[in-house]
Amino acid sequence: MAERTLLVLFGSQTGTAQDTAERIGRGAKRRHLRCRVEALDSCDVANLIHEPLVVFVCATTGQGDPPDNMKMFWRFLFRKNLPAGSLCQLDYAVLGLGDSSYPKFNFVAKKLHKRLLQLGGNPLLPVALGDDQHDLGPDAVVDPWLVALWDKILALYPLPPGLEIISPDTCLPPKYTLHYLPEDCPRPEGGVLQAAAARAAPCELRPFAAPLVSNQRVTAQSHSQDVRLIEFDIAGSGITFSAGDVVMIQPQNCPEDVQQFCQLLRLEPHRRFVLEPTEPGTSLPPLLPQPCTIQYLVTHYLDISCVPRRSFFELLAYFSTNELEREKLQEFSSAQGQEELYSYCNRPRRTTLEAMWDFPHTTCAIPADYLLDLIPRIRPRAFSIASSMLARPERMQILVAVVRYKTRLSKPRRGLCSTWLASLNPEQGDVRVPLWVKKGGMKFPADPATPVIMIGPGTGVAPFRAAIQERVALGRRGNCLFFGCRHKSKDFYCQKEWEELVTKGLLTLFTAFSRDQEEKVYVQHRIRENGRLVWELLSSENAHVYLAG
Repeated sequence: MAERTLLVLFGSQTGTAQDTAERIGRGAKRRHLRCRVEALDSCDVANLIHEPLVVFVCATTGQGDPPDNMKMFWRFLFRKNLPAGSLCQLDYAVLGLGDSSYPKFNFVAKKLHKRLLQLGGNPLLPVALGDDQHDLGPDAVVDPWLVALWDKILALYPLPPGLEIISPDTCLPPKYTLHYLPEDCPRPEGGVLQAAAARAAPCELRPFAAPLVSNQRVTAQSHSQDVRLIEFDIAGSGITFSAGDVVMIQPQNCPEDVQQFCQLLRLEPHRRFVLEPTEPGTSLPPLLPQPCTIQYLVTHYLDISCVPRRSFFELLAYFSTNELEREKLQEFSSAQGQEELYSYCNRPRRTTLEAMWDFPHTTCAIPADYLLDLIPRIRPRAFSIASSMLARPERMQILVAVVRYKTRLSKPRRGLCSTWLASLNPEQGDVRVPLWVKKGGMKFPADPATPVIMIGPGTGVAPFRAAIQERVALGRRGNCLFFGCRHKSKDFYCQKEWEELVTKGLLTLFTAFSRDQEEKVYVQHRIRENGRLVWELLSSENAHVYLAG
């Protein structure tokens, strides 16, 4: 009998596709299939020719782009020299996650499905196109598609004699078991965040612990929005960047939330543990040291401030000893309960920690082994770099708007990364931030004679500050910036810097202060007013136009 193995590969930007891929992995376990769930860029694409059965789950980002963790796979798959029948032994299915309010809705899934067909693959089902805009979210498509998928897979790979599908009432074993170490066990030296050696450029698995040099508020104290210009020292890191590049920052949870979480779950923060995979072949989470403390796990790894997904409530229901709580959790994890879950979680942006407060009997019964199945890891956040290495060789700056807003919940919502960054004070000792750099989507013209028109309202001006610093250092003129904010006196970022460049004839600046007069004025009004100049730059001088929000 053919070996019953399934490979689930995902391309995920925000975690939804990964969450769905893991859901398929759990479904496979219930049907006694050997199953691996991996990011597309973590698997060796050349091995696809040996895989009999693969399910692809992929999101579409931006303007029809593949997520970051499937870009290498994408490039390989579309190589012209791949033979037409190279995947003829492959049974596959593609599940797309997208948003129909974008023009290139589920572009990646559609294109992947078509390419696998070209290479000789055999589709088990038509491509599924999950839509964020649907009242029930992507699950409206995903749920019935999965029912059909399992029917197809079980027809090809029937259950071995004597085995039955594991009932949904039975909780599957955790991915890892957590073994506490005795209190007197010797402690290893140093944490996981070493300053990266200069020989290898820092990356997600090896971030550079950059010293924070300054953290300056650049909006008036009386202004509603707190915006920071933050500077890091990157000397000796091996990091290089140019205008338009992006810095990835790995944030952490605030001490109060960590303390509350440990109290709710009755965890001892200073207990140390090692993780052991339940199944052979499962790799350990790469960003957790071994051994590790509970405090480190909750501070640096578990995303207790994210809005919980359906799978969180599904797993939580298994641990519930309280009938009322269990019924509510089961409702939130059912197909029929998705509208109510949306109203409870997504609309008010309720956090995982807050949801746990609402289910106290269940929360205190969560086995520590299941923490990594229950709560996703903290994802890095991307910021446009707001400085140039040509102006400040061993430094890097970012412009950060601190995210804070109200929903119907009494406590204001706060952005995890921006709130953490704003709280850091370099005068309180050696403050370090884990970071690495990624190439950005903006490329500035190589030809020094090409003018650039940059439209950057608010913190959208960040990449243009880097570009202007870089172009001025290279002696390039033809720098035209449209900047907009609310008030000249309150949130005109880098005002002095721009005005000095204007005086020197190195920058043409147009500003729109929307609230400084009766009628609101935005950058588009200034572009229209200066239409003749803009058209002259475009038609006669082949200017490039850049827009960042």
